[in-house]
Amino acid sequence: MEELPEKFPEYSIMYKTLTKQIKALKQKKEKMEVEEIKLKIQRYETEKTRIEKMFPDNFFKEFN
Repeated sequence: MEELPEKFPEYSIMYKTLTKQIKALKQKKEKMEVEEIKLKIQRYETEKTRIEKMFPDNFFKEFN
């Protein structure tokens, strides 16, 4: 069996902390991507509505 590093407890705590932080960041990243997608959809829908208002009613009915 290999010997443990001299500062084993500190490294062990640091490793666990880093692991938790990485997991938290990955979850946050996933949520951010979802939020970015939601914002894009919202912007696209706003622009689509703006364009629809420029045309006669039901002009784009076949696209919906």
